[in-house]
Amino acid sequence: MANKVLMKGNEAIAEAAILAGCRHYFGYPITPQTEIAAYMAKRMPKIGGVFLQAESEVSAINMVYGVAGAGFRVMTSSSSPGISLKAEGISYIAGSDLPALIVNVQRGGPGLGGIQPSQSDYFQATRGGGHGDYHLLVYAPASVQEMADLTVLGFEKADEYRMPAMILADGTMGQMMEPVELPSGESKTFEKPWALSGTKCERPHNVVNSLYLKPEKLEEVNFARYERYRKIEETETMYESYLMEDAEYCVVAFGIAARVAKNAVIAARAKGIRVGMIRPITLWPFPKAPLAEAAKTVKAFLSVELSMGQMIEDVELATRSQKPVLLCNRAGGMIPTPEEVLGAIENMTKGV
Repeated sequence: MANKVLMKGNEAIAEAAILAGCRHYFGYPITPQTEIAAYMAKRMPKIGGVFLQAESEVSAINMVYGVAGAGFRVMTSSSSPGISLKAEGISYIAGSDLPALIVNVQRGGPGLGGIQPSQSDYFQATRGGGHGDYHLLVYAPASVQEMADLTVLGFEKADEYRMPAMILADGTMGQMMEPVELPSGESKTFEKPWALSGTKCERPHNVVNSLYLKPEKLEEVNFARYERYRKIEETETMYESYLMEDAEYCVVAFGIAARVAKNAVIAARAKGIRVGMIRPITLWPFPKAPLAEAAKTVKAFLSVELSMGQMIEDVELATRSQKPVLLCNRAGGMIPTPEEVLGAIENMTKGV
């Protein structure tokens, strides 16, 4: 049996990134993700890596842009307002078709909001987050183990598809401690013939760029990128289905909300309510197909969120609103209790 270590979610992300071959980290401290930067500050110099606390989030993401263009695995991390500052740079990275890992350990908003956990950056992450037509691969861990596993996967898939990936965790996931089995063995790597690695006079110059002055060319690039996104939606969607085989009602939740919701589903089953849960693990691509399939048999859906209701729109779109989609939510850093979710499930069965 593999050894497990007790780690904070933020620490698990940092160590998993190192094990995945990341040797470049650029960031700026902000609660509740500062432990990632602190961990990298200690570890990177010892393994020949680079840690740099930039003068701002804007600087940090543009350093990521440069290192990604050189073909190295690179990451940054922040929390909600910091990700907003990085948005322009993330769009540049996406527009240049470069792989990088961005971690957002969410706090309440809008504005500076508060430092307590939230899921209110869902729109920002799944709708691109910056200007223009693009997507990020967005992973939503629901345990410290997944914080580590999805970090490694994020690096691999970012390289495979030449696009940025994001770990979208809430503050609870970053701060909680659980036993975690760290990744072992070599992370999957990919050749990067497009990288700015020096020609050695042996090949044509590579160009990393997101600027296209001819509109016909920019349209061509965008259409080609979205064809790649279509393939990603077909092959890379991840979700967990729980007790859905005979379910008459379906709860949809991710991250810490899914852990609370699972307890509520168990309690509802004990009361004879046939309810199950679909937990999106990728928020983009969103698990549309299993929700559309569930809409054929269940009577209603309940979206459980730490926001004013954002993912609920994707649930409605995935199910084409064939069945009612209700919302159970807390906001501003509050987390619903299993009892609150159970109450919402019971109300759903009554048509409330």
